Amino acid sequence: MGGYKDMSVAIKSKGVAKPGQTPYAKLKFEGGVHRVQRVPETESQGRIHTSAAGVLILPEAEEIDVDINMNDLRIDVYRSSGPGGQSVNTTDSAVRITHVPTGIVVSCQNEKSQLQNKESALRILRARMLAAAQEEAERIASAERKNQVRTVDRSERIRTYNFPENRLSDHRVNYKANNLDSVMNGDLEAVIQSLIDADRTAKLSAGNS
Repeated sequence: MGGYKDMSVAIKSKGVAKPGQTPYAKLKFEGGVHRVQRVPETESQGRIHTSAAGVLILPEAEEIDVDINMNDLRIDVYRSSGPGGQSVNTTDSAVRITHVPTGIVVSCQNEKSQLQNKESALRILRARMLAAAQEEAERIASAERKNQVRTVDRSERIRTYNFPENRLSDHRVNYKANNLDSVMNGDLEAVIQSLIDADRTAKLSAGNS
């Protein structure tokens, strides 16, 4: 990657990844400032030079789908109002559906039968829930982006790659290992697992407090 000041890389898994095994789940802790200590080939005095790279890790936007649990719905029927004929105004054909967990309410009385109004209301409800889910996903993604950008802007180093000593240090979990040569060949599993374990422990502690 020498010579590049800015670049983007997309990483995808083969097939359907298990929860917690997606590329983002594994690599999300790589976001931040990575410091590199090395002796360049052009350095005649053997002095160590320090440089840094800011990394942002973001999940690829995916299509969102919503499942409606019928047990989460409160369905009320009532008589339609307005034009529509005698059968519309004298029977309980209008339908109001409330999605209890979110408080989204949809009413439909345009059709002649209760069943048709219910089907229409469910379609509208699903569309509104989908829009709400997409908005929430965008909000979370935006917050994650801003958080990582702030971290990079503050130049808070998360990891140091010391080539003269063949040492990798992750400053968030006090992880150190003298296997930088292996890490540069893709052997990141140990440091990634230490970060996953630390994150899990922090979440458990927060949940118990």
